[in-house]
This record gives sequence, C-alpha cells and structure tokens, in this order.
Amino acid sequence: MTLSRRPLLIVALLALTALVFGRVPSVAAADIVFPEAVPQGAMVIGKVPPESRVRIAGRQVHVTDYGTVVFGVGRDASAPEQIEITRPDGTVTHASVGVTPRDWPISRVDGVPSKTVSPPKKLAERIAREQQRVSAARTRNDDRIGFTERFIQPVEGRISGRFGRQRIYNGTPGAPHSGMDIAAPEGAPIKAPASGVITFADPNLYLTGGTVLLDHGFGISSNFLHLSRLNVAVGDHVKQGQIIGRVGSTGRATGPHLHWGMSWFSTRIDPQLVLERRGQ
Repeated sequence: MTLSRRPLLIVALLALTALVFGRVPSVAAADIVFPEAVPQGAMVIGKVPPESRVRIAGRQVHVTDYGTVVFGVGRDASAPEQIEITRPDGTVTHASVGVTPRDWPISRVDGVPSKTVSPPKKLAERIAREQQRVSAARTRNDDRIGFTERFIQPVEGRISGRFGRQRIYNGTPGAPHSGMDIAAPEGAPIKAPASGVITFADPNLYLTGGTVLLDHGFGISSNFLHLSRLNVAVGDHVKQGQIIGRVGSTGRATGPHLHWGMSWFSTRIDPQLVLERRGQ
C-alpha cells in the first residue's frame, strides 16, 4: 500500500466504526480502532495490527488474521474497559472503551411459594450441577470467526422478555434476565443466528429444559433454552440459518417461547444489541 492511500484507508475505517457504534471512535494509534463508549451488555469489535497480542479484562484474547478482536461488556459494568495491545515489534499500546449505563427495569413479586424462591437441597444440588456443565461449555476459546457475521434473529415472534430486567421475589432479588425471550408457537423452527459449533446439548435440564449452546468463536456463544426438540448434538458444525431445534416450553417456562442468550465467556451480553448492528 502506498503512503498516499494509507491515510484514506484509516479515515474510512474510522468512519465505519462510527457508523457501527454511533460514536466517534477512540484511537490509541492510527492502526488501533475501538469505539469511544458502548452501552452495558454490548458486544464490542475492535481493530488492532495483525499478529498483535491483546489482553482485555486480564484475559489474552485471539486476534484474527485481519486484526479483529472481540469482547463483551457486562450488564453491571461501569468502569472503562482497559485494553493492552502488544504490537508485533514488541511495543505496547493501551486503549480504553467507556461504558454508558442503561436503565434496568426492576419489578417486585410477592406471595411466591418459598420452594420456588429457595428450592429444596436435593433440587438445588441438581440445578447447580447442571449450571456447572453449561458454564464449562462457555470457557471454550476457539479461533473460529462466526461472531463476525451479521447475526439474524433465530425465530420470528414478539419480544416478550428483554435482557437485564430483574425481579425481586418475596424481597429476595432474582438473577437479572440473561437474554431475550421471543414468544413463538410450539414447534417453530429455531435458526442458528451465526455459524459455529455445538458445545452443549441436553433435552432435559430442570430450569431450562431443552438447552443448546452454540460457540461462535473467540469466547462468543449463544444459548437457546426451553426447546421442545433438539436437531443438533455436541460437536456439530452449523451454518447461519441452519435449524438447530424447535420452540417449546420445557423446563421452568410458563408458555412456548425461545430464550436466546449470548455470552463472552462468563460475561452475559444483550442479543438485541448484537442484532442492531445488522443495519449499521
């Protein structure tokens, strides 16, 4: 690339980043591009020199051949995310991404049976074992790049539950909602929102019923809960749009719907924010 064309390429890259994130990007150096700030629950994609080594939140992350990196910002994150980039020549540069707060709705529900809020010991142990299995699948760190695709909504329907909302049962705070609920008819086909490999598949978890995890690479994964049928097994490689299962109401669900969650390793991110990148 000639010197005369290089500044034009940098300007174009900065403009693209501004369109994706809606903010002017923060640039630690001309060839390092991250958004200035993102909302809580965001999936963040940035650009560094190829063959760099990158640490985010104390974790060394993969870098694509083109210099792309990705990470997630949690629901309750507040401090800027710190990024350390070691270039191929060994020089170290730092960048940061600010986090903008969101207004999370909180509702109170009283009169819930105590065994629902605090399940009996034997049942609580089963739930803990199942959650540990799911959590272990989220530790995967493949260098596949399905996360770079423009995600599609896995099933059409009304959004009946949003990421981040929280309920307080009989005065005891429940865990914040970790994904988006999509109301859809029983048996409706569920499509892979982006390509990846199946890392977990179980038709009978106590809380979430039919459960599937799809790894998109670099720690980014999707989970699909309450399925009535699983069309995939652990180790299957799936393409975007492929049918992975059917909508159901298995586990602790009050009606047929799909719970679609996303994570960066153990950090939960908002699928709706990921979808909003499609038109930008």
